[in-house]
Amino acid sequence: MKYSKIPLSQTVVTLCKTHNIQHIVISPGSRNAPLTIGFTHDDFFKSYSIVDERCAAFFALGIAQQTQQPVAVVCTSGSALLNYYPAISEAYYSHIPLVVLSADRPKHLVDVGDGQTIKQKNVYGEHVFYSTNLKLDLIKKENTSQDVELAIFKSIENKLERFLGLQKDIQTYNESEIHDALTIARLKSGPVHINIPFEEPLYDTVEELSINPKPFKISSREEKIDDFEIKSLMDVWHHAKRKMILVGVLQPNSIEEKWLQELADDDSVLVFTETTSNIHHPDFFPGIDKIIAPLGEDGFKALQPDILLTFGGLVVSKKIKNFLRKYKPEHHWHVDMFRANDTFFCLDKHIKLTPNTFFKTFLPLITHHTKSDYKASWLAVRQKRRKSHEEYLKTIPFSDFKMFNTLVKSIPRQSQLQVGNSSAIRYTQLFQLRKDIQVFCNRGTSGIDGSTSTAIGASVANNKQTTFITGDLSFFYDSNALWNNYIPKNFRIIVINNKGGGIFRILPGHKNTDNFDTYFETKHQLTAEQLCAMYGFEYAVATDENTLNSNLEDFYEISRQPKLLEIFTPSALNDEILLNYFDFIR
Repeated sequence: MKYSKIPLSQTVVTLCKTHNIQHIVISPGSRNAPLTIGFTHDDFFKSYSIVDERCAAFFALGIAQQTQQPVAVVCTSGSALLNYYPAISEAYYSHIPLVVLSADRPKHLVDVGDGQTIKQKNVYGEHVFYSTNLKLDLIKKENTSQDVELAIFKSIENKLERFLGLQKDIQTYNESEIHDALTIARLKSGPVHINIPFEEPLYDTVEELSINPKPFKISSREEKIDDFEIKSLMDVWHHAKRKMILVGVLQPNSIEEKWLQELADDDSVLVFTETTSNIHHPDFFPGIDKIIAPLGEDGFKALQPDILLTFGGLVVSKKIKNFLRKYKPEHHWHVDMFRANDTFFCLDKHIKLTPNTFFKTFLPLITHHTKSDYKASWLAVRQKRRKSHEEYLKTIPFSDFKMFNTLVKSIPRQSQLQVGNSSAIRYTQLFQLRKDIQVFCNRGTSGIDGSTSTAIGASVANNKQTTFITGDLSFFYDSNALWNNYIPKNFRIIVINNKGGGIFRILPGHKNTDNFDTYFETKHQLTAEQLCAMYGFEYAVATDENTLNSNLEDFYEISRQPKLLEIFTPSALNDEILLNYFDFIR
């Protein structure tokens, strides 16, 4: 087997293997050549080559999203690792484990005018859970006339380290730092950064390892249950007649069915589920905005809970955020191993357990269900809203709204749906998806960048049929995502092209002016057809209900290439139809 000759590279690669990090996403470069050599010559690793670093990081994010295991991204020095930043921030807020392995120049070559060199130390600031700068190997080599200045500089540097008492064994230090970073990535389920200085020559290889890492105990995450805390919560729970549970982003199958049924059986409990929660029950409340939007003062007061219990990731619905911020519950408890956001400015309890462990501990202690008409009255409201929803669909022309109604019904059974941000996920929230569809969206920072790359990474890591629904701006913004040799043939992209940022027409503002069209809605005449030809996608187009239904008939059929369906909708009508919808169901 081939190894890089550089001991530091050998150490990084070997310890990634020790920590069972199998997926390695590499962006080609020179300074990271020692790592590339190490990873690509070991069959243990599944290595991918993605040229665009921003796309590479989101592609890795998609893999980690599905596997729930750390995925490494490897880049050269300089601006390369800055292009990882959008995905790193998404991973941080979505608790997805990414490991950044950035190659760097030695310290004495930073800020002296060398190319592809920036200050890489702690470059991700507070958006990683751990950041470390490894130490350069002290490799002996023959001094030539070109090396004299370097040797003198390194001699001074070494003397300075000894003077400061920092002459720690470099190998021991590096091993310890790598172990800590990789352990934290797994335990905190988030991004870490390992910055790795390499000195030339970079491409030399050897047949045997020159390092022998010391055994290291890999920590595991433990959940600690405070019985006293659980019992104190139980007392409050028993006395409350209005309990609201709000579920944000959640991995499929995170909660056992018996606990969901237990919640559904309680007449004092409402369970509001976002599309990204992947939780379903006939008595739960998906389509949150359909319930919230038409309410007036009396309705809001009737819905106001005594206890708000939240779990899962960030919430899409702005309407329920505004409601709960104004009509605050007396208690807000958040269940999460890592973080509790005070989203509604009334958080009084962070329960550091996984949701399933909490329910497994908490629900069996319930001695009785509080008598209440809370759930029954809102189930009646839900039924009226659904009836009005169906009636409204009969009254409107082809538009984003009507098109989404068709799309969500077309998603293949037992498949995965990836959704882009902005309008795409908000429209999806208004429709009820089947239980057999798993839904994902980058809601950590809610950016439009990287959604396509994430969806492709997820499709590679998951053997399910994957469909990605996105808006036109998000798609074109991340069009380099298609520059990827690993896209499965059954991957499907649906681009809703309303020739601009349609969501800005829904928000307050002065529409239909040159200023608005240029700087907010960003009108354009682009299509995906040429991109599909360049990247080997089958392309189809729909402009009305008939062509949409016709194209969907064979869109999901087996093919030799991935497929893209571009749907053109009327930008001048979409906002009016959506805004009128909330008036209609009121």
